[in-house]
Amino acid sequence: MSQKDITFISDGYRLTGTLHLPGTDDPPVVIGSHGLLSSAGSPKQIALADKCVDAGIAYLRFDHRGCGNSEGDFKKDTSLKKRCTDIQHAMDFLKANGLSCGRIGLFGSSMGGAVCISMATRLSVNVMVINAAPVKLDQIRSIPEIPDSLPTDLRFDLSRNLKHLHHTLIFHGDADEVVPPDQAHLIYEHTQEPKRLVMLQNGDHEMSNPEHQQVFIEESVLWFREYLIDIPEKS
Repeated sequence: MSQKDITFISDGYRLTGTLHLPGTDDPPVVIGSHGLLSSAGSPKQIALADKCVDAGIAYLRFDHRGCGNSEGDFKKDTSLKKRCTDIQHAMDFLKANGLSCGRIGLFGSSMGGAVCISMATRLSVNVMVINAAPVKLDQIRSIPEIPDSLPTDLRFDLSRNLKHLHHTLIFHGDADEVVPPDQAHLIYEHTQEPKRLVMLQNGDHEMSNPEHQQVFIEESVLWFREYLIDIPEKS
């Protein structure tokens, strides 16, 4: 097992990240997309990456433009479209470095989940895990710790994308005060099988409960493993 600090270019911005690699040849890969005000250094995403590696799955986590250690201005350079472009270039980086893009998973938290919903079909991913993902921006109730530099170009409605999604594991806290839990039910209702919804009792947007985090990590790795490694045979 190893970790490599990596950089790649997205629209002229140098983005930074970490590639977690298992000790196996040609592993499947999960690409992570963090939330609006987060970064690739999210403890939950690091824990998920480590457990994926234990299961034989590589994991790429990176800072979107304007976030963490990546180049860019948060206010000027943040939009759903631009973050979708970032994850496309993350995929291009994997291809350029000879990593298997025949078996790809996505993980996205909050706005990162919206990025995954937007890009899953375009990237032909095998499997996806999303947490507290909004489908419509106007359904977001509030954004905690809103900075003065909050981007303005964040309008989106991903309802039309849902019918194309499949192999999707959905997490949401039923006490989420930022993204209403009914967004998770909307995603589940309109996506194709196989799919699963895990509603975390008394769970908040940040998934601050350690027990919820443990469930999230364990169930996500099992989901990724089932559809990236233990691929069911078609009947």
